[in-house]
Amino acid sequence: MGRKYLIYYAIAHAEFRFPELQSISELFGFQVSLPDSEEDRDPTRPFMIVELDEDRHARLLAQRCILVKAIYELLGEGVTYEQLHASTKSNKSIWDKYQQNSFRFEVTAVNHTIPSERKVKIMEDFEYMEFQGPITLADASVVLTYFEEYPIKHTLRKRTEGDGDFDRAFFGRLIEEGACRSLKHKFDVKQRVYYGNTTMDAEISLLMANQALAAPGKLIYDPYCGTGSMLFTSAFFGAMVFGSDIDGRQMRGKNLNPPGIFQSADQYGVLNRILDCCTFDITRNPFRTGGILDAIVSDPPYGVRAGAKRLGRAKERPVPRAPLETYENTTSYVRKPYELGDLTADLVLLARYLLRPGGRLVWFLPTASEEYQDVDIPVCEGMELVANSEQNFGKWGRRLITMRKSTNCPEYPPPSFDPAYRMAELGDQATAPSGHRGFREKYFAGFKKIGDSSN
Repeated sequence: MGRKYLIYYAIAHAEFRFPELQSISELFGFQVSLPDSEEDRDPTRPFMIVELDEDRHARLLAQRCILVKAIYELLGEGVTYEQLHASTKSNKSIWDKYQQNSFRFEVTAVNHTIPSERKVKIMEDFEYMEFQGPITLADASVVLTYFEEYPIKHTLRKRTEGDGDFDRAFFGRLIEEGACRSLKHKFDVKQRVYYGNTTMDAEISLLMANQALAAPGKLIYDPYCGTGSMLFTSAFFGAMVFGSDIDGRQMRGKNLNPPGIFQSADQYGVLNRILDCCTFDITRNPFRTGGILDAIVSDPPYGVRAGAKRLGRAKERPVPRAPLETYENTTSYVRKPYELGDLTADLVLLARYLLRPGGRLVWFLPTASEEYQDVDIPVCEGMELVANSEQNFGKWGRRLITMRKSTNCPEYPPPSFDPAYRMAELGDQATAPSGHRGFREKYFAGFKKIGDSSN
């Protein structure tokens, strides 16, 4: 059995915690055991106890996970003060080897403020640990932290009201503070030299890079890259990245030289990892071989701020009436709407072709909350679902979908992006009603049900 560690989480994007934790452990090749009980796995709580084999694994998680504030070696826990001390004493074999080290003691709480006089009393109550090393506030080799977890306060009250009525208490030795929390400020869109109206939130784009297992030696592609948010974060973690978009103006910017997307890449010090950004319709892409990408990461357009488009003929050519009869190609190509249900199905089929075995597809799927079902996610032979996490906005939400190409699947042909191919590969899923099909119309109709005339 592994050793127990306490993860202290930021209160943000709770649904994304487990997928990120499991993705980073897979990236670095170790196992993380999650709690068994639903209460201990509750993503709305700020703490979670996991099992790891060694401190090094805890450090790797803290250094890479966006949502982790800090990780501690668990020394004691309990729902009462007495229970916590009994737990700590039973773990003496873990902490007695640090008794001669320099140390400092921290006392804190979540959703509460512990009065100063009680903080002193709490520290004195741990005197049985008999630490003999010097107390050092700046560079202590051992940081011991006591936490109290209180319920969220929904009414105005004094910060110290209800002191001592905690739900649970924890005691641990600090392993590592979360190193990536500051990256959400580094990649803050407001600080970026170039961005657009569809630019992805910094914290979300960092989470997507983690789900894509971005790392040195990886090749990652964004087929709807816009102003490049997903490219920058994946490149920051060491991957080589490539982007495309049907609208080159998003990537270039107006009268910018060099293009805006390259200016932002230079701002983040990742310009040398941007292979290129090209303008083309993904349904008429230039790829001539598959199995070349480690990950595809993207936020496809769904028609709220910018609609999805694909190339098509302004007027379809007539079918020849005789085998040798031809027609002059006088019909021009125009941009036509690309229905979200068709786009998502095509994206999965394209990923199956372009990804290497084990490669990941990470993308956002917007859905109407009341209509969504798990079967709405297009799944085909050769692609398996890894994670499905919702960012809820009320009547609608967007789901971060992570899929993986099977490691033992055959080579697949490039998709043809037509209804017949979708039907052959996805069956009824290709045309079935879903929480995302017709999303744009549902969004601007306020997600009203048919016959609902209420405001």
